[in-house]
Amino acid sequence: MSDLFESSDLAGDAPRPLADRLRPQSLAEVVGQDHLLAAEGPLGRMVGNGRPTSIILWGPPGTGKTTIARLLSTAFNLHFEQLSAVFSGVADLKKTFEAARQRRRMGQGTLLFIDEIHRFNRSQQDSFLPVVEDGTVVLVGATTENPSFELNSALLSRAQVLVLRRLDDAALEKLLQRAEAHYGEPLKLTDDARASLRAMADGDGRYLLNLVEELSSVKTVKPLDSAALVAAVQRRMPLYDKSREEHYNIISALHKSIRGSDPDAALYWLARMLAGGEQPLYIARRLVRAAVEDIGLADPQAVHQALAAKDVFDFLGSPEGEIALAQCVLYLASAPKSNAVYKAYNQARRAAQEHGSLMPPAHILNAP
Repeated sequence: MSDLFESSDLAGDAPRPLADRLRPQSLAEVVGQDHLLAAEGPLGRMVGNGRPTSIILWGPPGTGKTTIARLLSTAFNLHFEQLSAVFSGVADLKKTFEAARQRRRMGQGTLLFIDEIHRFNRSQQDSFLPVVEDGTVVLVGATTENPSFELNSALLSRAQVLVLRRLDDAALEKLLQRAEAHYGEPLKLTDDARASLRAMADGDGRYLLNLVEELSSVKTVKPLDSAALVAAVQRRMPLYDKSREEHYNIISALHKSIRGSDPDAALYWLARMLAGGEQPLYIARRLVRAAVEDIGLADPQAVHQALAAKDVFDFLGSPEGEIALAQCVLYLASAPKSNAVYKAYNQARRAAQEHGSLMPPAHILNAP
C-alpha cells in the first residue's frame, strides 16, 4: 500500500505522486513528529543508542508511519520488509519469518513493517511473538486504531506504543514550501486561501500534497481566493468511522461538551457526527442520557426537550429534523448541571448489592 512518502516499484519514467516524490530521505526531514524524533524523544534515543526495538506507531492517516519505519530500517542497516494486514495471511507471515531467519543466519537483520496491524486476528498477532522474542525481526506495526483495544496484550508487552500526532499548521506549511520548491514556483493562492488549503488537509500530509498536485494543473493568472480554491479542488468528508474508535471518540466529545456547558463545541461535534452519517437515533439516545445524568433535577425540562427532539426527528426526518437535535444540544449545553440523582442512585445501588438481605424497619412494614 502506498504511504505518505513511500517509493513505489515503478519504472523510471512512470508518473509518481507528488507525495512519493517528496518523501523524506532522513528522519530529520520528517515533519510534525518532533516529540518522537528529537534527540530526547523515544525514537531519537533509540537511534542514538543504536539498539532497535519493536514498536507500534499509532496515529491518523498521512502522518508518516510508513516513512518512519522505512527510515528506521536505513538508520539501523536492517532489511526492510513490508506487509499489509489487509492483503496478507498466515502463509505470507510464515514465508516472511523464514526469510528473516535466513537473513539472520547470514548476519543481516530484518525490520518487518506491518501496515494496519489491527486488521490481523488474535492468532495472527500471536504468530509475531516468537520472532520478536528471539530477535528474528524488529517489528514496526502501524495502526489508526487504539492498540489497547485492537492488539493482544502479549504483543503490546513486547512492543512500545508510540503516538503520532496529526500534523499541525506549521508542519503542513513546511510541506507546502517543499512542494513549491519542487515545482520551482509559489502556489497562486491568497494568504486566506493558503490557510484554507492547510485546513482542508485536516492534519493529513499526504492529502495536502495530493491537493497541491491537483492545484498544479489549475491555470490561473491571479491568485485563487478561498472560494475559488474550494471550487478548484475536491474536498473530502470529515474523518469519521461509524463502526470504530472515532465513533466513540466523537460521541464522547459531544457528551462532555454538553457536560462542560460549551454550546459551540457541542454543536460542532453534533454536526461532525451527522456529516459522517451517524444514525440520528443513536445521537438522540445519548442526548436523553445526558439530560438525565448531567442535568437531572437542576432542570427537569431537559429530559422532555431530549425526548421531544427524538420525536421531531422521527416525524420530519433529515435534514429538517436535524435542527431539532441541534436545538436540544444547545438547550442541554446551556442548562444548569447536576449529577446528584446519578450519584445518589449509584450509591443506593452499591448499598443494595453490599447489604441486600436487610429487612425494612418495622414501622414501614405492611403489617397489622
